[in-house]
Amino acid sequence: MTRRPTRLARALSSALAAGALLTTAACSEDGADKDGSRAAGVTASPVAKKRQTPSPAAPLTEAGARTALITAADIEDDWTQVKDTEAENWHDSLLIGTVDVSDFLSAKAGATDCQRLLDSLFDDDLLGRPSGASALRGFTQDESRLLYQVASYDRTDPQDSLNWMATLPQTCDQFTVTEDGDERTVQVIETSLPEVGDAREGLRVTVRGTTGGEAATLTLDVAAVRVGNDAITVTAGGLDGDEHDSVEQAVRLGTQRLKDVLAGKTPASTPNAIE
Repeated sequence: MTRRPTRLARALSSALAAGALLTTAACSEDGADKDGSRAAGVTASPVAKKRQTPSPAAPLTEAGARTALITAADIEDDWTQVKDTEAENWHDSLLIGTVDVSDFLSAKAGATDCQRLLDSLFDDDLLGRPSGASALRGFTQDESRLLYQVASYDRTDPQDSLNWMATLPQTCDQFTVTEDGDERTVQVIETSLPEVGDAREGLRVTVRGTTGGEAATLTLDVAAVRVGNDAITVTAGGLDGDEHDSVEQAVRLGTQRLKDVLAGKTPASTPNAIE
């Protein structure tokens, strides 16, 4: 039969444990460097690690969003900047229409994603409505247009929209849109982007249909780059087709401008914007 420890034995055990804790604490202090850092092989506490984390960037302001916008000097070819009021009203009629549900194996779910894509391209809100500061700028070149936007999504999650974009080349690889009895064929493919920002997605959307009674093909290169809870989006193209090189340039330089603004720095100077 096992005997329970006596009261005296329990008291001695507690005293020994307390002494061991005091010895351990003394050894820890002896092992610290003179500058207060711990000796090699001793891991910093979670609290210490937290203190070493850099402070988050300041929230994007309306002035900061405008400062982060690119100018014609930041993109290749012969783009001409237009007035902001003109760019705000850009809407391509070839993007209007109702997606044919019968094109999809997943029917309603697939059609909903593709309808959302067309509607967001028409409304210029690919990542959803900004929840914070935002600014946009437009450029033209022959029959092509380029729309560049900077926005804060501090009360939403832009990564959700980027994840959705990543599914579109499979879900919406090819489908049909109907508008006033006219049918248009839409194709969506993935495109590559420079390794910038925290996350990024690129698409090429091609719409084949008619405009003014004549056959027409609208080609749009679309890019979105997330920097924290802020993001840039670029949509470029038109009836002239491929504008991928200009989109890549806008993404590369534009992301750096946004990062500079968020870090409290002044981006590299560019020609004055048209007001």
